[in-house]
Amino acid sequence: MLLFVLVAGATFVSAQAPKSADTASVDPVAQVRDARSWEFGPFGNFGFGVGDRSAYKFLSAGFQLGKPVTPVLRAGILSGQFELSGNVMPLWQAYTPAPHQQTFSYPGPGCPAGGCSFVGLEGGGTYYGVSLTPVIFRWNFLTNSRRFQPWFQGAGGLIYTTHKFPPAQLVPHGTPGGTSVWNFSPQGGVGLRYFVRPKRSIDLGVNAVHISSASLGDKNPGVNASIQVQLGYTYWK
Repeated sequence: MLLFVLVAGATFVSAQAPKSADTASVDPVAQVRDARSWEFGPFGNFGFGVGDRSAYKFLSAGFQLGKPVTPVLRAGILSGQFELSGNVMPLWQAYTPAPHQQTFSYPGPGCPAGGCSFVGLEGGGTYYGVSLTPVIFRWNFLTNSRRFQPWFQGAGGLIYTTHKFPPAQLVPHGTPGGTSVWNFSPQGGVGLRYFVRPKRSIDLGVNAVHISSASLGDKNPGVNASIQVQLGYTYWK
């Protein structure tokens, strides 16, 4: 009986091994999904503000590192695999309108419901900094495709700029309306990987990013919403 079990087990293993190797050679998506492979690679971002920050433009570049941390979890059309990753952007730039006069409103005694208004100076120009996103929660959807891997994610980051961002404003009585050199960047988005060959993929993502100092400065105008388009190249180990 024991001999039968050992022979049957050996037969099963030998039968499965070639199939796994064959799958890995023709199905790059399944290969990295089943192996829970590490991923790393460079990327670049280009973005723009929306709403009252529509004149803002953003450019950044960095490196990302991640790894699937669960097997495939079954949930119908939402079936997929959870991945944990992070990135660092040594290059982070924001392009804002040049310094200019602008009409502001503020609440105060004797002011109407909309506040009193005054004409003040708002800073602007190009801002330089670095960004760190230490936690990215990504869900890789289960797919039958051998080349495409769709995903969605949520993340939280930190941005440091060499000057206070967004541009500072002058408030009544000439007091600077300082913002902060530190800002937080909660975000969420969707994307798609295209495997050009085993363990190599081109990645395209679109993220909605909010930028806020969490009131670390005197004022917290922030960037309520911006759209960031990311293009990267990933190696899988």
